[in-house]
Amino acid sequence: MSIGNQAGNQAGNLRIALAQVNPTVGDIDANADLIATQAALAHKAGAQLLVFPEMVLTGYPVEDLALRQSFRNASRIAISELAKRVANSGFGNLVMVVGYLDQIDGATDKLGQPVGAPQNAVAVIHNGEIKARYIKHHLPNYGVFDEFRNFVPGEKSVVVRVNGIDIGLAICEDIWQNRGPVAELAERKVGLVVVPNGSPYERNKDDVRLSLVQNRARGFGAALCYVNMTGGQDDLVFDGDSILVDESGEVLMRTKQFEDQLAIHDLSLPIATSNPDVVITNENLPVEGKMLGGIAPRKDDLAEIWEALKAGLRDYVSKNGFKSVVLGLSGGIDSALVASIAVDALGAENVYGVGLPSKYSSDHSISDAEELAKRTGLNWRIVPIEPMVNEFVSNLGLSGLAEENVQARVRGTTLMGISNQEGHLVLATGNKSELAVGYSTMYGDAVGGFAPIKDIYKTQVWQLARWRNELAIYFDQVPPIPVNSIEKEPSAELRPDQKDTDSLPDYLLLDQILVRYVDGDEGAASLIAGGFKQDLVNRVITLVDRAEYKRRQYPPGTKISARAFGKDRRLPVTSRWKER
Repeated sequence: MSIGNQAGNQAGNLRIALAQVNPTVGDIDANADLIATQAALAHKAGAQLLVFPEMVLTGYPVEDLALRQSFRNASRIAISELAKRVANSGFGNLVMVVGYLDQIDGATDKLGQPVGAPQNAVAVIHNGEIKARYIKHHLPNYGVFDEFRNFVPGEKSVVVRVNGIDIGLAICEDIWQNRGPVAELAERKVGLVVVPNGSPYERNKDDVRLSLVQNRARGFGAALCYVNMTGGQDDLVFDGDSILVDESGEVLMRTKQFEDQLAIHDLSLPIATSNPDVVITNENLPVEGKMLGGIAPRKDDLAEIWEALKAGLRDYVSKNGFKSVVLGLSGGIDSALVASIAVDALGAENVYGVGLPSKYSSDHSISDAEELAKRTGLNWRIVPIEPMVNEFVSNLGLSGLAEENVQARVRGTTLMGISNQEGHLVLATGNKSELAVGYSTMYGDAVGGFAPIKDIYKTQVWQLARWRNELAIYFDQVPPIPVNSIEKEPSAELRPDQKDTDSLPDYLLLDQILVRYVDGDEGAASLIAGGFKQDLVNRVITLVDRAEYKRRQYPPGTKISARAFGKDRRLPVTSRWKER
């Protein structure tokens, strides 16, 4: 790489390691073990600097755990013990940048400041000691982030000298803002900027990140290392995609998406370009051989989404202590897609499908579900619900919609009974289109512990199903989803000859409106001006607004869009605001 505006300085080498790993929130001991393992591998490879993601020691995001004194104490003790542990293991010369939870000692609690003054921090560790700390300056308070609620911001930039090279520190959101650390580090003329991140996956976000990293590197006139975590945390998924660029923005190394990886690369950087706050190692020591981390190929859009859904489900199941899942298989596309995701994420032996036919179920409802079970190898059983439904209906004298909903609720109760008896986590199979307009039965098909396709519109469900089958064909495997499940008209099968279009607009049209109203926050006037008929717009908006109370009671599910139901979109249940 060229030296750019620092060409007058002598060049030195730096072997840097990026630890793209999957921590678990609250499991500080296991996270410390994970860090120590990566340190051993980096040391063996001759790395001189090892960088971990944001708050890797505690997991991220910790949310209101940051407000607990006991949790902050545990984090601070663990970071000190980790420094000693690495040194005692013989890796003390390795400089590590490790994210953790800190606090301002002696801070007075006051209104407008999180209790205990928690701080999102990184520690720079060397020879058993914490040589420097940097505190996140910009605290995001949009989308899924509530960091103003949980942290007190830092106030100054930090530059450390490692192997003779001056390295500036920033954390995630810090480089998304022009002021603060970005402006200060540009003035301080560092040779490398290191940025630990906890950046959740969203569609098309990888291109935005790359552009940001490249532009910041050019602005700094310095190489930039962007390290992100992997894995699922509640409704969030972290996709890795760590990046290393030179001072011109050229990509030197880029890691795999959705996979743990220790990526190592040799840099040539200018020496002693700044006035550092802390000198850790002044001499530029050589390394043996040459290591280049490479640039991993990017996944296409649907492959990214599939990997995100897999990771979100896999980690929600494993991190919450489950080993298997159960779901109702109706023969329809939604349950078929969820089952296929679950098989890919957990293995067919850990997925239990249950057919729950009623008197209104079509013949293909069971045959398509059985075909899915045969193709994927998941566990399969049939539990007819008609006798149970008849008891409810006759004892309560139910008819019409009440009778329809009893069928859904009996199915939900049956699945929960199996879950309680056998220990499986119940998966809800509703999609974003249904959730948006309230096309689900509370305590029925909405029952479950996790909803894998909660943030997937119906049209995307079909796209993903076809993509997954095409992938199987490409690898000479059996396509998991029966063609009939993809092609037949959607139906809840709660009354004779029922179709979703009896209650809803065609999904191709409905999803266009939902994307703009739900994800884009457009109002009725804007939608009508965009070419949608006024009666249709008013109908869809009314359905969406009236279903807020249902969404509040729906299970969490993997977020893949910029505006998922949950933390992203918070509206009052009780509201008389109407779009006109």
